[in-house]
Amino acid sequence: MTVDRDHVLRSAAALLTRKSTATMDEVAKAAGISRATLHRHFAGRDALVRALEALGIVECEAALDAARLDDGSASDAVRRLVRELESAAGLLAFLYTENQLFEGEAQNAGWSRIDDRISALFRRGQLGGEFRIDLTPAWLTEALYGLLASGAWMIQSGKGAPKDFQHMIAELLLGGALRHPAVGHPARQREES
Repeated sequence: MTVDRDHVLRSAAALLTRKSTATMDEVAKAAGISRATLHRHFAGRDALVRALEALGIVECEAALDAARLDDGSASDAVRRLVRELESAAGLLAFLYTENQLFEGEAQNAGWSRIDDRISALFRRGQLGGEFRIDLTPAWLTEALYGLLASGAWMIQSGKGAPKDFQHMIAELLLGGALRHPAVGHPARQREES
């Protein structure tokens, strides 16, 4: 019997986004295969997590492409990006908690590519006068990741309605990021007083 690796990964992702502590036995059961078969494809949990990381990066890059980040206003591009990332948000929430993926020199270069593209979107919004300049593009990028993860956890726990995901995340982020005439850097405001 041929095992569909993509099916195994997506089954693992679906399970681990709901239960991050799931065992390899539980992952195998969710995928409809034996633990031995799972082990032949992924030598252990670390190998499985690394494969899920690769899947997450592919899905993020596809979402970035589909969101057309250079088209129209930066605010509209953020809204499109949240919409395109929604289907991967659960997997990203799981990966977000896997610290070993973001430590040391073994970090996958895909994360840097994604960070750079999203940061460039926020920078474009700042240069165009849409977004506040006292919040760095890196800070806004991390805030987006945090909101996506929180939104995915809310939906999975039943505390939030799936139909609200895009609006709540995009508008919360943009509500803090949009430039308002009276908003300045707190240190500069104290200096001016």
